[in-house]
Amino acid sequence: MQCKLMAVVLAAAIPLCASAQSSVTIYGVADAALAKEDTGAPGGSRTVVNSGNQSTSRIGFRGVEDLGKGLSAVFNIEAGVALDTGKQDEVMFGRRSVVGLKGNFGTVMIGREYTPIADVANASDINGQGFYGTNLNSFGGGRLTRRISNSVNYKSNSMGGVIVTAGYGLGETATGPSQDLMGLAVEYKANNIYVGAGYHQVERLAAGDDKEMIFGAGFTAGAIEVRGNYLVANPTGNSNKYEQANAGVSYTFGDNKIYGNLQQSKLEGGAKGNGYSLAYSYALSKRTNVYTSYATIRNNNKAAFGVFSAGAQVTPEKGQVGSDPSAFSVGVRHSF
Repeated sequence: MQCKLMAVVLAAAIPLCASAQSSVTIYGVADAALAKEDTGAPGGSRTVVNSGNQSTSRIGFRGVEDLGKGLSAVFNIEAGVALDTGKQDEVMFGRRSVVGLKGNFGTVMIGREYTPIADVANASDINGQGFYGTNLNSFGGGRLTRRISNSVNYKSNSMGGVIVTAGYGLGETATGPSQDLMGLAVEYKANNIYVGAGYHQVERLAAGDDKEMIFGAGFTAGAIEVRGNYLVANPTGNSNKYEQANAGVSYTFGDNKIYGNLQQSKLEGGAKGNGYSLAYSYALSKRTNVYTSYATIRNNNKAAFGVFSAGAQVTPEKGQVGSDPSAFSVGVRHSF
């Protein structure tokens, strides 16, 4: 009897010993909203249930193992899910899937990772790349690159508030241009001030390399937060340059927060769209909030820019230049 009891105690102790060395966290976001979307074309209005009008709905797993002497093994895999249909993303862990080492030297990750520019774009967007009117429309249509597969990435530890991020994504092509992406970003985060800049170079065509750039800044003063950025995608070729500028402000009072953003997008050749967005969030708890969001963009007769949220987009139908898309949503978001 005593032998059996000891065996049970030892069996129970094994996972406890393992957890002292490593840990795995399951986390996620569940976000759904009722939305009114309008492409700006005749008959282009519809009412829908969307997933992710503030944050993309997702589930993720991240873990760390203490290897001793200040070194840790880390990993993160994250999958998107559409709450309106229950479908997962086309690539199951396409949001992020990395493994690497973290120490006094910084963090090295291998796998599918956010680009250096994506870090700056997120930190300098007043909407947190969430509500309708976010700068995510800069990453649509093959303009700027938000994630890179087959990549090796480095992020330094903070050096007096300065953080350096570098990434190299392998195109893994057998012939022709390599499709490789090289990226670098430098950020400063201290004393309620944020400044960041990033640059990508992509070997997409034999004729030359595509270039992507961003500059972002912001500051917080009590209940007021200001964020803005300038993004550029300059693909190989003539009259291809894309530019976007954002300037936003938010104000927090109690459990309430109001967001506003002005946005301009333009293409070399004359296409231009001027947009604005407004959002309101009320915190029911630290993990749950309700929100409402509205955005529109006014395109000139050469433009067909759209409005994007974290999990949805409203763009003019093909060939409908000059249409003015808009979107309004009311939703609930819970993080766990």
